[in-house]
Amino acid sequence: MKKPMTDKPKNNNARTAALAAVGAIGSAAIAAALLYASKRKKKPDAPPSPPAIPSGEPPQTD
Repeated sequence: MKKPMTDKPKNNNARTAALAAVGAIGSAAIAAALLYASKRKKKPDAPPSPPAIPSGEPPQTD
């Protein structure tokens, strides 16, 4: 026979600690993601790639 939910102890330290740890890890992950995203935006644009060799002309070699 199952016990009713009201018979469970209300002070469960292990569960509280686990929830706090999950919250801290989640908050740290979100902060790291935001820092990573902000650093990626600050990089200068890459230099443009050289233009393609016009068709019909052989490439210059030494």
